Amino acid sequence: MKMNQTRQKFLNYYQEKKHVIIPSSSLVPENDATTLFTSSGMQPLVPYLMGEKHPEGTRLANSQKCFRSNDIEEVGDNRHTTFFEMLGNWSLGDYGKKEQLEWVWGFFTKEMGIAPEKLYITVFAGDETTGVGRDEEAIKIWQEIFAREGMEARVGERIRTYGAEKNWWSRSGEPEKMPEGEIGGPDSEIFYDFGAELGIHERSKWKDEECHPNCDCGRFIEIGNSVFIEYVKTAKGFEPLAQKNVDYGGGLGRVMMAVEKKQDVFETSAFQLLREEMEKITGRKYEGGAEEEKVGWRVIMDHMPAGGM
Repeated sequence: MKMNQTRQKFLNYYQEKKHVIIPSSSLVPENDATTLFTSSGMQPLVPYLMGEKHPEGTRLANSQKCFRSNDIEEVGDNRHTTFFEMLGNWSLGDYGKKEQLEWVWGFFTKEMGIAPEKLYITVFAGDETTGVGRDEEAIKIWQEIFAREGMEARVGERIRTYGAEKNWWSRSGEPEKMPEGEIGGPDSEIFYDFGAELGIHERSKWKDEECHPNCDCGRFIEIGNSVFIEYVKTAKGFEPLAQKNVDYGGGLGRVMMAVEKKQDVFETSAFQLLREEMEKITGRKYEGGAEEEKVGWRVIMDHMPAGGM
C-alpha cells in the first residue's frame, strides 16, 4: 500500500465517523510566536482546544505538514526526520478516550491490516508535579480492546506505564516546562513491534538493558499517540479544562514502516521516488548498503523535502 493510499484511507475512515477534513496549515505558524515552525497537527488548533468554536465543528481530521528542528541531531538513524506528515484527528469537547482508542485501534488493525499481536501500548503512570494519577481509564479501555482479540493485556507487559517524560504532552514538553495558561494532558502511544526474533535489541548498544516499547534499539516504532488535553497550568497548579479534548497524531512515514514491515523509514514508499532518483545519480543502491554509508543517504533524503517546503 502506497503512502497516498494510506493517507486517504485515514481521512476516509474519520470522515465516515463524522469528522470534517481540514487542510494542512502552513509550515510557518500564524499568530503563534511559541515556535518557528508548525511541529504538530494540534499546533494550529490550540485556540479551539482552549474553547474557541471552530467553524467546521467539533470533529476534525487532516494530514498536517510538520517540521521539527529539535530532532535534527537524530537524523541519520532509521526513523527520525525533520519534515514529515502527521495524520491527526480531534475531538473539541465532543467524544472522549473510549471512542478515540477504539477508533484508532480499528484504523490500524482493520483498515491497515496490522496484526493485533504486533501492537503494544503505553499510558501515563502519574506524576507528582501535576498531581494527576495513573491513567486507569485508558488502561481499562485497552484491556477491553485486547480481550476482544483473545489477548490478555497485562500492565507491565502488553501495556507499559511511563512518567511525564514519555506520556505527557504539551507544546512546551514536560509539566515543569509549561508556562501558566498552557494546556496539556496525559497521552497513550501505540507501538509496532518488529519482533524479538530479528535480534534488533541484541545487536544494539542497549543489549544489556531491558527491551521495552520506549527502548531506543529500534525493535519498537511509535505509530500513533492519543493525547487527552484535559488540563491547563495555572498559578495554583494543574486545573481541569472546561472543554476536554482528544488530539491524535501519527507520523505517516512511521505508519508506513508498520504497514510495509520496513525497519527503515527511508526504505518505505514515503521516500521511494527520492531514493530511486538518488540511486540513478549515484549508481549505487540504498538497500543492502553499509550502515555507515546509509547515514549520509538519510540526511540527504530528509533535508531535501524539508528544504523544499
